[in-house]
Amino acid sequence: MAAKLKTAVLGVSGYSGLELTRLLERHARLEKPVLVRRENGGGARDLAEVFPELLGNGGYPLQPLSWGELKSKGVELLFLATPHEASRALVPEAIAHGLRVIDLSGAWRLKQEQHREIYSFQDADAATASELTEKAVYGLPELHGNGVANAQLVANPGCYATSVILALAPLLKASLVDRARGIISDSKSGVSGAGKTPTAHTHFVSIADNLSAYSLFTHRHVGEIVEQLGVSDSDLTFTPHLLPIPRGILSTIYVRLNRPMTAAEVETSLRDFYSGKPWVRVFATPKLPQVHYSLHTNYCDLGFCLAEDGQRLILISCIDNLLKGAAGQAVQNMNLMYGWDEREGLR
Repeated sequence: MAAKLKTAVLGVSGYSGLELTRLLERHARLEKPVLVRRENGGGARDLAEVFPELLGNGGYPLQPLSWGELKSKGVELLFLATPHEASRALVPEAIAHGLRVIDLSGAWRLKQEQHREIYSFQDADAATASELTEKAVYGLPELHGNGVANAQLVANPGCYATSVILALAPLLKASLVDRARGIISDSKSGVSGAGKTPTAHTHFVSIADNLSAYSLFTHRHVGEIVEQLGVSDSDLTFTPHLLPIPRGILSTIYVRLNRPMTAAEVETSLRDFYSGKPWVRVFATPKLPQVHYSLHTNYCDLGFCLAEDGQRLILISCIDNLLKGAAGQAVQNMNLMYGWDEREGLR
């Protein structure tokens, strides 16, 4: 039997980090992951102290970050579930120590400087950062599977971006969308998408029995969407909303087609584009995805409704923001990097 891959996860105390740890622990081709913390001082020494639901499973010790220690343990692949600024600083060090990296933050997703400006990165070594930015592969397997397979650095996509890009890519790449008429994405996410650190905006009193829009025209995922779809910023109007549910994303996307089409043609376009892509499910019209269909799975569910004029099209895209929008997609990328079936460890 081939030796099992040794992985490490840095940033396990958040929701995505917890999901990732669970997925890696049960993956048949992996040893139990090494869990790493950045602090050398106080804080939890075991992940079960942060997430008591893990108690009784043999322990999840958290060790201080040491590149030498990771190499001595035989770690080949490092997952970063750290804040954007931390990942921007850590990735050059990890690459220099010969590790492959899957980064769940936004630190390496964007190629265009005007889109990266929203993060205000201050790179210690601008030349190295520029080189890694160019080499980083945007880890959306359905679009960049071949690049992911050979990558040393994979930039895991954002959750909103995943839902919107997968819905629009088949139509835009076939030049079926009238971009001059604009693209509107009305996207709604469960509160776990805002991260684990509580704020006034994500407090239960603010979330319960409420629905709110936020970050209009300024959301960080807009740059990902337009870069990956090859459209301009002015082509897309993206409005994110916070739903009073723990997890899940539903994106409702409005486009006008540049010629009249039938529902059968639209469905064929989607199905043909995702043929052989196991984690995208296309619903036959008039059936539409709902948030709870994709919860706790790595699926992106796509559906649509076409107006009688054959040109006004509404697309519906649903994912679990912690799985296909984060940890599950990271494991899917790992499978591609090592030549395994994309579904391993995710079914």
